[in-house]
Amino acid sequence: MCRQKDRSVHPCFEKKSACSVGRVHLPVAPTCNIQCNYCDRKHDCINESRPGVTSAVLSPTQASAYLDMVLEREPRIRVVGIAGPGDPLAEPSRTLETIRLVAQAHPELLFCLSTNGLGLPDVVDDLADLGVTHATVTVNAVDPKVGSQIYRWVRFAKRVYRGEEGARLLFSRQEEGIRRLKERGMTVKVNTIVIPTVNENHVLEVSRWAAGLGVDIQNLLPLCPAAQTPFAALGEPEEHLVEALRNEASALLPQMRHCQRCRADAVGLLHADQSRDLAPVLRQVAHGPAVSRPYVAVASREGLLVNQHLGEAAAFQIWQPGQSPRLVATRPAPEPGGGDGRWRQMAQVLGDCSAVLVRAAGARPKEVLSQQGITVYEVEGLVRDVLAAYAEGQDMGAFRPCSGTGCRGALGGGGVGCGA
Repeated sequence: MCRQKDRSVHPCFEKKSACSVGRVHLPVAPTCNIQCNYCDRKHDCINESRPGVTSAVLSPTQASAYLDMVLEREPRIRVVGIAGPGDPLAEPSRTLETIRLVAQAHPELLFCLSTNGLGLPDVVDDLADLGVTHATVTVNAVDPKVGSQIYRWVRFAKRVYRGEEGARLLFSRQEEGIRRLKERGMTVKVNTIVIPTVNENHVLEVSRWAAGLGVDIQNLLPLCPAAQTPFAALGEPEEHLVEALRNEASALLPQMRHCQRCRADAVGLLHADQSRDLAPVLRQVAHGPAVSRPYVAVASREGLLVNQHLGEAAAFQIWQPGQSPRLVATRPAPEPGGGDGRWRQMAQVLGDCSAVLVRAAGARPKEVLSQQGITVYEVEGLVRDVLAAYAEGQDMGAFRPCSGTGCRGALGGGGVGCGA
């Protein structure tokens, strides 16, 4: 598949294409597996033009439908990217499913993604097999001492790492991921944020390291200070500093000088972005009544029974309901805490689901999810039996737990996640 595509048309990797070739970012990645001191993700924003923000988050099926609408309006789109608003590989199943659907419908398009690299080594072969040709990895430090000043935490394999330990882990995964990308023949760009007083004297070390791995191009981006982040007060580096660093780094590997610091829902030409104009379309697809929701989410400890409280579930099984239900994915639940924000984030994670089956749930989570088009059913029993009944339109009351449908009755405790 890759050989049939003209890689030279990617506007982010080839400046000559920037004025004639469009790209669209599909915002299907709501969560992140690291926390940078400069990042503030926003899932409902049209006022800021920077990475990490989008007007809405889409499910894979919604993203495919949205892409069809975009292509009707902007025929110059040749590249489909996934760049947030979180990290595409924090929930790799969402990203891989999106690419699979898009590749089936539009095999002529180029596919790329932008990631921090933590989850990259585990999916390189999947990405290559699906036809992804371009990847961008954000690498801000190759020295853990510098990295420890940039990353607040790194979450990997259900454990949180901080300080130099977290930075060292992240860098090792970035290095392994990029090496494997090049082995699979992909075009790789390294993004490096130039952060005043933090890594401005370390940037060229990143360039030297990237060149040694065979990276194709580097993009030095000036810090874009986001309000209420630890680096908000640092300010944006002087333009002459960034240009001087680019000039020095260009002796090591090619430099991108036309980056627009695109949003996670960017669409159109790099210098004529249409994300604001298409925001109503994006939101209609994400929240409109016509949205296709073919799946049902299930909270289960072992995968056989519906037996978990909504708030205690660390992950959800995603099923295609019917007489022969089919498990299609497993998605991690948002981290506990955060009030209504957690339930809105959960609604985004389950955006292609019409319902979620749980042992019990609090009133407020059910209300928030219902507002987003997801019905919470408090049931118990074999997953396949409940799903078959749901597909037939049977009364779900027949599966209602025998005792205690509320938070305390179901768990015998304080109601995990019900009020936070």
